Amino acid sequence: MKPNKLKAKWANGEPTLNAWLTIGDAFAAEVMASQGFDSIVLDGQHGVMAYNDMLSMLQSTTAYDVTALVRVPWLEPGAIMRAMDAGAYGIICPMVNNRAQAEELVSYMRYPPLGTRSFGPTRIGVSAGNEYAAQANEQLLCIAMVETAEAMSNLDEIVSTPGIDAIYIGPADLSLGISNGRLAPGLDRQEPEMIDAIKKILAACKSAGKAACLHCGSPEYAAQAFGWGFNLCTLNSDARYLSIAASDSINRTRELLGQSKVAGGESAY
Repeated sequence: MKPNKLKAKWANGEPTLNAWLTIGDAFAAEVMASQGFDSIVLDGQHGVMAYNDMLSMLQSTTAYDVTALVRVPWLEPGAIMRAMDAGAYGIICPMVNNRAQAEELVSYMRYPPLGTRSFGPTRIGVSAGNEYAAQANEQLLCIAMVETAEAMSNLDEIVSTPGIDAIYIGPADLSLGISNGRLAPGLDRQEPEMIDAIKKILAACKSAGKAACLHCGSPEYAAQAFGWGFNLCTLNSDARYLSIAASDSINRTRELLGQSKVAGGESAY
């Protein structure tokens, strides 16, 4: 089986850069995969993609030196297993709130005797190479998202769950969760309570020997997060890159023409 390069880089202590894909298009995925990111995440929760889109996107990125992960819609065995069978080298699961849910996630991702994953690696058995069945339990990354007040109260038991490889922080949902809606969702948080929560999750990961991942909105914030000790930072999404680049180009042209700038370049992901 082809090794999971993202997992190997984490083991070597290398900071890794991730891109977030929300547009359900194989060519868009190929463009992002060719840019030099260490990993890409296909967002099956909030992204505009169906299963066939995801399959084509995974196929289009195989030729590039990038590890493809999938964020599934929810903690649901069918979606998790189909994403892995399609070619995902790791699963990010949203809204993992306690030890029981973390154990469920691990179970759905691992073949017996470590879990309950059904055998049928339809595509990945081809794309990952020989010995997939024997090595998948070790190679595939199991990543839980901590993003609610309940998850924060159960942080240590989630992070210490055997089989969980990493924790992924989505600051938008985390800000809503720990503030009961008082804080607006968004990335690159500066509020002291958010910085404290992010660093608390990071410390729990380090204590348990697990990788820590953070969704960022700028290179500057990602560099800061790597300085704190994060293993992976998401720099931005395909939709946001498209929006920012188009807006900058339009506004620069209007500026040269003496016209007024227009609002643009905004996207939550």
